[in-house]
Amino acid sequence: MNRKSSQMYARSNTNPNTRVKAGVGVIIADREGRILLEQRRDNGMWGLPGGGVEAGDSLLKAALREVKEETGLAIRITGLLGIYSDPAQGRIVTYPDNGDVVQLFDTVLVAEFISGKLTLSNESLRLSYFDPEALPSDIVPPAVKPIQDYLEKKTDVIA
Repeated sequence: MNRKSSQMYARSNTNPNTRVKAGVGVIIADREGRILLEQRRDNGMWGLPGGGVEAGDSLLKAALREVKEETGLAIRITGLLGIYSDPAQGRIVTYPDNGDVVQLFDTVLVAEFISGKLTLSNESLRLSYFDPEALPSDIVPPAVKPIQDYLEKKTDVIA
């Protein structure tokens, strides 16, 4: 983990004022089984496309919106990988832009590509498909367990 990310992600937090933030992550694999990852602008690490679930959003709406905004792709959700909330997975995040500390509570979905061309958003440095045997070493902590579970063909995980 690089210095910036080690300051951004924590595995525990005793602050009772920490908010819980609902999020959605999406695993998109191409026909060759490579997984789409986004190199994040805020810390330079790789993660799944996704983001916050806003008030009034369904998980489906949030997933479709976030993937479209971050990648330019239209997708179809094909399944639920799991729900991830365990702080020990690095889910306590301090956002560098405003100092907010939140515990991420993420629903991770699996999707297939429908249409579109990969397009960088202002949140991304790069977008790339990776072979499961050659994933980058600098993956954001909250994405590590979902990616492992996906590669192990797990579903309906609660962690």
